Amino acid sequence: TATGTINPVVSVQVGSQISGKVAQLFADFNSKVTKGQVLAQIDQKPFKARLSQARAAVKSARGNLSRANVLAIQRKREFDRMAALRPQAFVSQADVDLAETNYRDAAANVEVLQAQLDQAQAALASAELDLGYTTIYSPVDGIVVSRNVDVGQTLAAAFQTPILFLIAQDLTHMQVNANVSESDIGGVKEGTEANFRVDAYPKQFFDGVVTQVRNAPINIQNVVTYDVVITVRNPELKLKPGMTANVTIVTARKENPLRVPNGALRFRMPNVPTDRKASRVWVLDPNHQPRQVDVSTGITDSLSTEILDGSLNQGDQVIVGIETEEEQLQKKLPPGFEPGRGLR
Repeated sequence: TATGTINPVVSVQVGSQISGKVAQLFADFNSKVTKGQVLAQIDQKPFKARLSQARAAVKSARGNLSRANVLAIQRKREFDRMAALRPQAFVSQADVDLAETNYRDAAANVEVLQAQLDQAQAALASAELDLGYTTIYSPVDGIVVSRNVDVGQTLAAAFQTPILFLIAQDLTHMQVNANVSESDIGGVKEGTEANFRVDAYPKQFFDGVVTQVRNAPINIQNVVTYDVVITVRNPELKLKPGMTANVTIVTARKENPLRVPNGALRFRMPNVPTDRKASRVWVLDPNHQPRQVDVSTGITDSLSTEILDGSLNQGDQVIVGIETEEEQLQKKLPPGFEPGRGLR
């Protein structure tokens, strides 16, 4: 046996990659959504302004680069002309060197302005991307099980992604994440049958199958458990995410075994020394006298245990507890009545 939590098989967190104020919401709790459907809108005004600035910066950078290219072409022509006139001594070497320096400066300026244009274009692409992020879409078909924001709320995505919605892909198929103790995990295998109950329907058992036994240990206050995933069909949608399940995993099955209540194995006769390592039960003989019987036990569940060997027969009366005469009398009296004091 174990306890666990019921969860959707697939649940997707929908977050925001940008910071901003929530302008509109188009989905709420229990809303059915489809992949690509708009769920929320973040205020676009600051992002549109940033986009306009980025476009203006690209336009300015292109103009600067264009002028620099024209100047570089002029400087190249001047340098070529000076270099051609130098052999005839029409110009001095200093004039040639100056023309070459001017040309190289102009060419270097072109490279700088080209880098500035590339930077401005990258900023423009980033601004366009951020504007696109202001519209939040559903990544899957499913049902909204959680909404964590309201209109007017400011999202801060600087340190971690704000989660706006939690979408369950299919609530007709659920899973139980059960914490199984290390002493019991050895008998749990994939494909093992399991059943469980929830507080909302205490008289109904839900059947499932173990689909995964996770190896990562869960250590809480030096108690080690393992996460066992049990899948279950939920066609009537009775099971809700987050419900607590009391799980029984069927590690072995036998038809009509000889069995006794677990309380009979735990019972100890007062003032009778016992060996706690041995398995024994107390039965009533034909004279209604208690008699101790040593037994060998087999498989067990939360209610009873199989008896493999021992002087125990079907129909024998086993003792699970002792009531004193005073306790028996108290049960027969009206509520609130105390012997010797009357009703209170």
